[in-house]
Amino acid sequence: MKKVVVLTGAGMSAESGLKTFRDADGLWEGHDVMEVATPQAFEQNPELVLEFYNQRRRQLLTVEPNEAHKSLARLEGHFSVEIVTQNVDDLHERAGSSNVLHLHGELLKARSLGNESDIMTIKEDISLGDLCKNGYQLRPHIVWFREAVPLLDTAINITRNADILIIIGTSMQVYPAASLINFISDGTPIYFIDPRPSIKEKSIPNLTIMAKTAVDGVPTLVDSLIDKVT
Repeated sequence: MKKVVVLTGAGMSAESGLKTFRDADGLWEGHDVMEVATPQAFEQNPELVLEFYNQRRRQLLTVEPNEAHKSLARLEGHFSVEIVTQNVDDLHERAGSSNVLHLHGELLKARSLGNESDIMTIKEDISLGDLCKNGYQLRPHIVWFREAVPLLDTAINITRNADILIIIGTSMQVYPAASLINFISDGTPIYFIDPRPSIKEKSIPNLTIMAKTAVDGVPTLVDSLIDKVT
């Protein structure tokens, strides 16, 4: 069974009603991301950072997977599918995808400041004073700016083994995630679905650009790929 690797970004979940991480003016809920998404920000104003992610978590619990998420789950019936997502939501999992790697962390998890491997599932707000079992403050299980991306090597190994690469709803400008395309084997077909593609079709070998939103483009591509193997 051929292996399809899918890289997804904010555009994948935007049509479910989730705000993208940064609006056009570079702000989210009126905050510069450096005020709410760095280790230094958490040290300086932990209450603000916790509330920023509490708002995002509350919003996530009010939305549902869209047709793009559901189509990728359907693809698993015909291909070996692994999803590497920059998104911190759980919409891929809720749609039925079974192999999802969250490169930038997960909004519905928290971890201990005293032990990075002490991770727990949460749906409630995190407040200052909420502690792990060993007495350390809990923080969102999110990879902040200026932090290492611990699952990057795993994502690279996944991408290296792709027979088909699909990129959805990402600018391909945010590193290190954008570098993953460099690890595919020569000759691997690449499909890039985004309404405002940031790369040109002739700039990369075997690249097909679909200038569509995720909800418009992904079901069409999935139907086409399934038709080729049935």
